[in-house]
Amino acid sequence: MSPTIASRREATLVRRGKLLEWSTLGWNVVGVVVLGFLAASSSSVALLGFGIDSLIEIAASGVVLWELSGTGEHRQRFALRLIGFAFIALAGYLLLQSAAALATQHHASPTAAGIAWTGVTAIVMFGLAYGKTRTGRALENPVLVTEGKVTVIDGILACAVLFGVALDLLFGWWWADPIAGCVIVFYAVREAVSIFRSTAN
Repeated sequence: MSPTIASRREATLVRRGKLLEWSTLGWNVVGVVVLGFLAASSSSVALLGFGIDSLIEIAASGVVLWELSGTGEHRQRFALRLIGFAFIALAGYLLLQSAAALATQHHASPTAAGIAWTGVTAIVMFGLAYGKTRTGRALENPVLVTEGKVTVIDGILACAVLFGVALDLLFGWWWADPIAGCVIVFYAVREAVSIFRSTAN
């Protein structure tokens, strides 16, 4: 492949990566508003936690957009560590919030709207994550690939919240809502540890 063709291909991939991140950012900005309303109206810990996750995803997308606008190993390493801290923040919040809900036996009032939004969000996030992973690997950009994992976890969390809220709504299993918030903690911590190990040297 000639240098000119390679340069054009890289530019196309960078544009695609930015488009995927802007799409993620836009969806999550809307999601923060929607989930804030749904969480307030239903007193759902899982939906509130998912809203916090959307804020973290917004921050992670911002980090990748910043990284894609420049070059350099130091820039990539710094961006990866920022995403690692985002994972830790998400895990810490969900663990504390869910533990408090279980300890107090908090009963949410889930709605069909919460189920619908989390279901659609799961589909969107998995699609965006697939695009980020493919584009990041083609660019050999570890920051975009890693942020794709954040988006995968966002999709997994959406599924967990979906099942938790649905079980609460259909069967009155109040504990399913905070348990759904705990599902993602292990994965978030594992990814954070992996990031910090890879950027330690």
